[in-house]
Amino acid sequence: MKKLFVVLLVAVVALTAVFAQSASESAKGSVYWLNFKPESDATLQQVAKLYTEKTGVAVKVVTAASGSYNATLTAEMDKASKPTLFVVGNQAAVGTWADYCYDLKGTKIANELNTDAFNLYAADGKLASIGYCYETFGIITNVELLEKAGHSISEIKDFASLKAVAEDIHARAKELGFDAFTSSGMDGSSSWRFSGHLANAALFYESRDDKWTECPATIKGTYLKNFKNIWDLYINNSAYDPATLATGGYDAEAEFGKKQAVFYQNGNWEYDALVNNYHLDPAKLQMIPFYCGVAGEENAGLNSGTENCWAVNAKASKADIEATIDFMVWMVTDPEASKLLAGTFGSMPYKKAAAPDNVFLAQANEYSNQGKYTMTWAFNYTPNVDSWRAGLVSAMNQYDAAQTDANWKTVETAFVQGWATQYKAANN
Repeated sequence: MKKLFVVLLVAVVALTAVFAQSASESAKGSVYWLNFKPESDATLQQVAKLYTEKTGVAVKVVTAASGSYNATLTAEMDKASKPTLFVVGNQAAVGTWADYCYDLKGTKIANELNTDAFNLYAADGKLASIGYCYETFGIITNVELLEKAGHSISEIKDFASLKAVAEDIHARAKELGFDAFTSSGMDGSSSWRFSGHLANAALFYESRDDKWTECPATIKGTYLKNFKNIWDLYINNSAYDPATLATGGYDAEAEFGKKQAVFYQNGNWEYDALVNNYHLDPAKLQMIPFYCGVAGEENAGLNSGTENCWAVNAKASKADIEATIDFMVWMVTDPEASKLLAGTFGSMPYKKAAAPDNVFLAQANEYSNQGKYTMTWAFNYTPNVDSWRAGLVSAMNQYDAAQTDANWKTVETAFVQGWATQYKAANN
């Protein structure tokens, strides 16, 4: 009888241990990440495995096929085992998925952000999703040439200082063997840099003033004077006659790559070509903001935007929500994990995340770490974008051929009235 009692006691203890372990595992939750980026799948599987090995928390990563994310997300949310981490990348998606978005305001992961620029809020003020990677553009600068001209990157802090440096370099171009700006060709292969990206300077500041949350039916053109400032600087401090820009045929990338100009407007996607094809030293490349004469612009960062934003499923269990947030924090703070992610995502807007190899993305993050404001992508609001840009390009070509006040008025009309026209066309 005594032996039987001992056997039963051991069995009870063993069963208790099993139940305790099961309860413990249940309490710490699990993670199901529905990934938006197919090209990152292999890295994310590696990151998930690493976390499970370190913590014991189960992490499942499922990657939606390219172009099928919304359909996949809808299907997965109908299942018993729903994603705990998913992508809600724009305001329209917030409207669709707001009920499923856990309020990330004040959470451990939100506290790791170095900017609020990529956060999306629901109508009730809930922080629905937060950016996890982004792209950026600005004015790429060859610091080596800048220094050969007797200037330094630290001199350039606003439009006045950029103008002084650019005009000095242009005035001495023959002596120096290089000019200030690359060509600003207005053919289809190049005009998007200006009718799209450069226009963001004016659109961003107006959207910030007026707190846009959706495409407005009309715009004011409040900052068109500033748009003119920087456009005049580009086209009048280059080796190329402004009157020839309409026909295009120029290769600004090659001009910059061959060290024919100090400044070149473009984005982080140019890094590989400049470093690998033209063998420019990445340590001598710096991207600077669109300085255009706006008050306080010395505190500006780069033009950055994304539709890669994390949301946590509010309908998951408390344990799974906590497990998911802990996993997110680990990804952006752990040196090994964040280095892996920086390799596939590029720049991540978090204080302790590893810097990507792409120096332009690293610099964008550094501006944020310094407390500079991000010039978010207000140009994404543009109605009937191709038609609006075509009208703007036509007006800019007229101005470039003859830089008169009357011709600039044509640019302003294309910008402001063109927006209202295209909004009506898109919404009627």
